[in-house]
Amino acid sequence: MADQGGATTATAAVQIHPTRIVLPDFLQSINLKYVKLGYHYLISNLFTLCLIPIFVTTLIHVSQTNLHLHHLWLHLQYNLLTILTCSAVLVSGLTVFAFTRPRVVYLVDHSCFRPADGLKAPFHDFMEHSRLIGHFNESSLEFQRKILERAGLGEETYVPEAMLSIPPRPSMAAARAEAEQVMFGALDNLFQSTGLKPKDIGILVVNCSLFNPTPSLSAMIVNRYKLRGNILSFNLGGMGCSAGVIAIDLAKDLLQVHRNTYAVVVSTENITQNWYFGNKKSMLIPNCLFRVGCSAILLSNKYSDRKRAKYRLVHVVRTHRGADDKAFRCVYQEQDDAGKIGVSLSKDLMAIAGGALKTNITTLGPLVLPISEQLLFFATLLMKKLFKVDVKPYIPDFKLAFDHFCIHAGGRAVIDELEKNLLLLPVHVEASRMTLHRFGNTSSSSIWYELAYIEAKGRMKKGNRVWQIAFGSGFKCNSAVWEALCNVRPSPNGPWEDCIDKYPVEIIT
Repeated sequence: MADQGGATTATAAVQIHPTRIVLPDFLQSINLKYVKLGYHYLISNLFTLCLIPIFVTTLIHVSQTNLHLHHLWLHLQYNLLTILTCSAVLVSGLTVFAFTRPRVVYLVDHSCFRPADGLKAPFHDFMEHSRLIGHFNESSLEFQRKILERAGLGEETYVPEAMLSIPPRPSMAAARAEAEQVMFGALDNLFQSTGLKPKDIGILVVNCSLFNPTPSLSAMIVNRYKLRGNILSFNLGGMGCSAGVIAIDLAKDLLQVHRNTYAVVVSTENITQNWYFGNKKSMLIPNCLFRVGCSAILLSNKYSDRKRAKYRLVHVVRTHRGADDKAFRCVYQEQDDAGKIGVSLSKDLMAIAGGALKTNITTLGPLVLPISEQLLFFATLLMKKLFKVDVKPYIPDFKLAFDHFCIHAGGRAVIDELEKNLLLLPVHVEASRMTLHRFGNTSSSSIWYELAYIEAKGRMKKGNRVWQIAFGSGFKCNSAVWEALCNVRPSPNGPWEDCIDKYPVEIIT
């Protein structure tokens, strides 16, 4: 079996030389792995190890002064004023703590919409449809074909019904029909799986970037399910594929103020009126990537929901690079020279996304990384900045902080870049790649299809932490961190219910 240098080894045995023992490369890597793990556990538990001798010394001291404490207690027994004062201070302190501490936000359940089979768009059908509608020249058709082959999408992604017609019907009525189909489908599943009554919802947050009708999408939901009149409803528009995390953050803040209530977050995108019918290549890419999808998430701040909840929200970190002109325009809705509207993707998109990610994890890292990784990062920073030593910046090992990763399925290049930069293993990006293959880029809801994939595979165990990373126009990079409260099982009628046994599949590059 040939290794990377072209040498051949017959066995994995240790090679013995007269003066030293040379281990095979893979054994050396294993040794380094365990050395790093040993260092991580030692540093992580250093505080506990240091406390043990202090605790023992304190116990010995307390045992020696036990007699003095007994005399103090006898004195307090006969001093009513002191007892009442201490009790009042204690009760006041506990009351202030109870009312000012952040409320825990629980994710009770989530649901993702799975469209009907009639909306599937295999590559051949997609290209034939693009040719028949007559809007694209031969160069544009060839460009779309190459994007489809390289983007990581499979043959079973879904497009809106209006786009399957010849000619297409990008009308307001058709766009409303798409919105109703995906939102109501996801919400119906959520209500059925949780037993939640619509009247119990106190907060509703809907995000959809490109379709913002009047009345709003949130009003459409209120009307359909006859939600109560004092519901706090919000409709977020124009915020791109990372708006799902923004909606979660908004719901979290509202749940800190309004106690003992439920919040529902609906994340979707609407394609019907946002299909591009021109020949500008930078604006043709979204046609090949974006597909139909929607998610609905039920959040609660009720402690009684802890037993049935799947996760608790640990952190939300948001990064906005809109002050930079290049970042602001890298995902930009505009008209081409022929006056046709579309979303243009800049060639600098990946570089800008990388910069936004770096800023985001600089804030997130200290919140989630073990102290062992923080010390290594700080040490290399000191060597580089203070001592001018030419060393590479230390890339923290986020695999020590998270068990699962849900990277926005924006395209194969996005997933490849994060896999490389964060030093992840193929299993860590499997959910993202398979979601892109099966459902395409469903915008802000893609991270929820990925979470559903991990659940359907039975990989989410109690105590596991999952990192959701989303990118969006503006330019934004947002992160949400969740902790599993149980061994999570997939909800009934989930998006992967009919196909999870087929995955993972091999992605042809």
